[in-house]
Amino acid sequence: MHRWKRGILTLSSAAESPGYGKPKAKRWDHILTEEAHAREMSSLKAASQLLKTPGLISLGGGLPSSTVFPFEHLQVKVPRPLHFSEIETRDSGLLIQAGKHDAAEGKSIYDIHIAFNYGQATGSVQLLRFVTEHTEIVHHPPYQDWQCTLNVGSTAAFEMALRTFCTRGDYLMTEEYSFCTALETASPLGVKCLGIKMDKDGLLPTHMDSLLSNWSPSEHGGAKKPFLLYTVPTGQNPTGATQSVRRRREIYAVAQKHDLYILEDEPYYFLQMQPYTGANAPDVPPPDSHDAFLDALVPSLLSMDTDGRVMRMDSFSKVIAPGMRTGWITASAQIVERIVRYAEVSTQMPSGVSQLVLFKLLDETWGHSGYLDWLIWMRLEYTRKRDNIVIACERFLPKEVASWVAPEAGMFHWIKVDWSKHPLIQQGKEVQLLELEEKIWRAGVDSGVLTAKGSWFRAEGDTGEDMFFRTTFAASGEKDVVEAVERFGKGLRVEFGLLEENVEVNGVGDEETEVGTNGCA
Repeated sequence: MHRWKRGILTLSSAAESPGYGKPKAKRWDHILTEEAHAREMSSLKAASQLLKTPGLISLGGGLPSSTVFPFEHLQVKVPRPLHFSEIETRDSGLLIQAGKHDAAEGKSIYDIHIAFNYGQATGSVQLLRFVTEHTEIVHHPPYQDWQCTLNVGSTAAFEMALRTFCTRGDYLMTEEYSFCTALETASPLGVKCLGIKMDKDGLLPTHMDSLLSNWSPSEHGGAKKPFLLYTVPTGQNPTGATQSVRRRREIYAVAQKHDLYILEDEPYYFLQMQPYTGANAPDVPPPDSHDAFLDALVPSLLSMDTDGRVMRMDSFSKVIAPGMRTGWITASAQIVERIVRYAEVSTQMPSGVSQLVLFKLLDETWGHSGYLDWLIWMRLEYTRKRDNIVIACERFLPKEVASWVAPEAGMFHWIKVDWSKHPLIQQGKEVQLLELEEKIWRAGVDSGVLTAKGSWFRAEGDTGEDMFFRTTFAASGEKDVVEAVERFGKGLRVEFGLLEENVEVNGVGDEETEVGTNGCA
């Protein structure tokens, strides 16, 4: 039973969890780097905490006075709960305003005077409280001393984690196809990536267990046995795979067996969709309550983490807007404290403008209830977008050479191309996978569609045995997505020498045609 009060869950602390009766997290001193151990609290940040002392006049800080901030108020128009579409927002949205001195005037607990000045590396206590409450509502971490801290996005959080846990020459385990920005973050730090094989449910814990159980430092340049796993469990980038609850439990069990620490990167967690039923099949009814929605989500690794061995990275980038550059991590108090020490001398805190807008929207306007309504709406929007691209693939792509699995979450549709059927291979010519991948990708570009090569995402930088192309259904309009898939299909047919088929789409992508929208127009 969730503890609701006017749509807002009430906790006793802004950053800490209500963990009474739960075990405490393990200590992770043995895997922290020398750099992480050496970090101490910023002297200025420590002194700034004294500013709350009654009657204290500060001559010690470098904070400018808000009287010279050229902003009197900030106003934005946002959707009313249950009326979330762009048209509804334009016609009947709510105007919310933040003034410079709202806190002093008793109008709010957060204003321009506070938000636009320097703050703590944890982020504002006001927004931090909201995300901590949200984490408790959704994940119920099963140990006592978990905490949250805000950051400027998961890429920054990931880089901080690598420098906290890894030294040059260490191996980082990840899916065999992984987020290329993560790979490019690890490489200049001297961290090598070890790809774990995957199936339709994501990374295979049996393969990870086998690699770890048979690890030989001499076969890996003297590198010690890997102890860090980076994974995107939901709507994985680039494959779109979503780990089942059973798969996540198996991964966590392997982590316990080998004492691994897990970096759980979950930007797409709330882009879990309704089951794909096909072009002409009835839709699965959407969640009819907040509890039904939360129960429909695949449980997170954080929700299984009895040891405090998971650092979960959340972000507003996919569910609100990427330009907010605001996210947060959840981890044990020990790890959060080390990450905060790093933030104090690097990224500092997320933009005060972003934090203020998010607080006014999420806490003061929507509350947790309204935010869950928004996330349910997002679930149905992405279901419609996913259905549109999958149906288009069924209509336009040559199944002789192209195959796919409808994604359960995220923004990406992963298409496998059987390159062994290419005419050059059939003629017995020696052609490398990367050569054919370039030809097929270029054929798509020549047909007017841009995709992402699967080789760009190979964790170990090798070619692999299979050929994939990543497509996304998130940004373009439905008609454009259908047109792009048709063009990609034409490019494949030309490249593979296949006869053109009758691929009349019968209105797929037309705004007046229903394509499995689960009740959404």
